[in-house]
Amino acid sequence: MASPYDLGLPKTPANYEQLTPIAFLERAADVHPNRVAIVHGSIRRTWAETHERSRRLASALVKRGVRRGDTVAVMLPNVPAMVEVHFGVPMAGAVLNTLNTRLDDESVGFMLAHAEAQVVLVDRELSEVVERAIARQGLSLLVVDVDDPEYQGPGRRIGTIEYEALLAEGEPDFVWNAGERSFDEWDAISLNYTSGTTGNPKGVVYHHRGAYLNAVSNALEWDMPKHPVYLWTLPMFHCNGWCFPWTVAARAGVNVCLRKVEANAIFAAIRDHRVTHYCGAPIVHGLLVNAPAETKAGIEHRVHAMVAGAAPPAALIEGMESLGFELTHVYGLTETYGPAAVCEKQEAWSELSLVDRAQQNARQGVRYHLQGAISVLDPETMTVVPADGETMGEVMFRGNVTMKGYLKNPRATEEAFAGGWFHTGDLGVLQPDGYVKIKDRSKDIIISGGENISSLEVEDALYRHPAVLAAAVVAKPDPKWGETPCAFVELRVGTSATAEELIAHCRRHLAPFKAPRAVVFGELPRTSTGKIQKFELRKRVGSATAIDV
Repeated sequence: MASPYDLGLPKTPANYEQLTPIAFLERAADVHPNRVAIVHGSIRRTWAETHERSRRLASALVKRGVRRGDTVAVMLPNVPAMVEVHFGVPMAGAVLNTLNTRLDDESVGFMLAHAEAQVVLVDRELSEVVERAIARQGLSLLVVDVDDPEYQGPGRRIGTIEYEALLAEGEPDFVWNAGERSFDEWDAISLNYTSGTTGNPKGVVYHHRGAYLNAVSNALEWDMPKHPVYLWTLPMFHCNGWCFPWTVAARAGVNVCLRKVEANAIFAAIRDHRVTHYCGAPIVHGLLVNAPAETKAGIEHRVHAMVAGAAPPAALIEGMESLGFELTHVYGLTETYGPAAVCEKQEAWSELSLVDRAQQNARQGVRYHLQGAISVLDPETMTVVPADGETMGEVMFRGNVTMKGYLKNPRATEEAFAGGWFHTGDLGVLQPDGYVKIKDRSKDIIISGGENISSLEVEDALYRHPAVLAAAVVAKPDPKWGETPCAFVELRVGTSATAEELIAHCRRHLAPFKAPRAVVFGELPRTSTGKIQKFELRKRVGSATAIDV
């Protein structure tokens, strides 16, 4: 029998609206039109101006033939146009594809062709890579040059029109949600390619609903107040800047743009603009902690920093605290719009020692406010593992803050969503308080003499040594044990350590069989977002000499 609540209560324009982060820009422009939205060198733009420029961009794209569901790619650093495309492109009904600015022409060409891009916006500094990518694939598309007045380096225009001229073609009062551009919240808003380590990367599709909800979750996890001043140390090409272009609009904050991540520039921006928030991989925070004292001087206000990727070691947490920066550890993947879990701090942790506090903060934690769930499951039975901190399983997500799927790859999508959860490929445990802790990637577990060794556990031990700036551990083939841990280590400037010293250090903190048998010193290979590329290190293990200890 039907419930009386099901009858005569339809969705109408009066009581139901599709969710989209474009609404955040509209509200910021309506409520705070004269507040500064974007800072870049001498450029200052208000929210009203940003709204108008985004509508002009959408209008101009439509006039140039862009239709609902078309792809508009951008190859831009963190400049004002990069903020505007996060609104203007979806206003045109199109899908925004932010390209990694550090990729080569082969990778960029694959992505432009795979996404069937109709338009590409390119910064002058990056034009040669895009030009070669287009030629390699034999593509025909509209190329728009973006000239940044703050950039004086090499590069040239390769397009048929410059960005400001394109905006001039558009209408400032463009109505975006009308006719064929009327959208559904399940429509794609952006396309982000994974940094695949083998074969071609997968195209991860985000929808308007997920982008809206994760943008709000970002503000909730950080208790982000109105009008934050957000510094763009995180590349906006990476998971759409973890959805923060939309979060900053929701809070009518300030986007402080930064073309290049350098300690001097970051500290200067924090001082000059009184930056309140920024995000980054551990390498970015380490860059700041290890900067000279004179570079760090003069910051007298509270700064909130968000770190994703490797768990922050105690030395980093201590260094951030000495700067007066409050560090929040988050976890996620491209497929979850960037971070979708947070190591939410408990009041009792403040009473712990630094080492114990670091152990608590190093966990991946609990679900974001508007994510459905994060858990650790047995991937075979799809049952949740016991919350004992010991039983290993696969970390999985489900909920609104999970991708729509992989573009043109139904098989990979089906595998990723098997059993009604998104499979991350990360191995972890559930701890008694319900927090998730990653033990390793499934491919990074080292099996030595039949025993499983977590590379992350060994790396944790290495980070406790005062001379270690960065560390990564991979498996090295061994005729007796099958595999043994091989450590790759970057030392802090002005320090020294021998392989024997580091191995002995690890043996004091770990079961002896878990300690590395080989250590290689040198700079570690990293992705454009600061993650250590272990697949590159696996290629080098043959040159590592084992040490008997």
